[in-house]
Amino acid sequence: MTAKKTKSRSGRTKNAQSASHKRGSDHRWSGKVKTVSTFPPAKAFTKDAESIARTMASKKVSPKGIGSGIRMIQFFINRAGKNLPAEQKQELEKAKHMLQERNREEKSKDKPKSKKSSVTHKGHKGKSSAKK
Repeated sequence: MTAKKTKSRSGRTKNAQSASHKRGSDHRWSGKVKTVSTFPPAKAFTKDAESIARTMASKKVSPKGIGSGIRMIQFFINRAGKNLPAEQKQELEKAKHMLQERNREEKSKDKPKSKKSSVTHKGHKGKSSAKK
């Protein structure tokens, strides 16, 4: 089956899209992204920042951790693009920052704190002895 040639706005000739390649959700790579394991509940991104953060941090939505929820929010923002109202984008960014802060707190709790020894750089314990 041969594709029809059409002229674009710039006057160049290009091949028309085939019938199997429709415009819309599968036009870009992100339209093909699907997940069967985890997904946020319907209209989760239309709520206030606290609710969004709570939902995205839940083990049901993000079983691999908070980072997964942060990525879902960022993906939603990127996918919506210019069609995302400024107020909603602001709430999503606020929720993302809340999750990032919570993620930092959890990571700092998990990190074992290093104990500073009382050994000085010369290998002596305590204060170094100064000659008088």
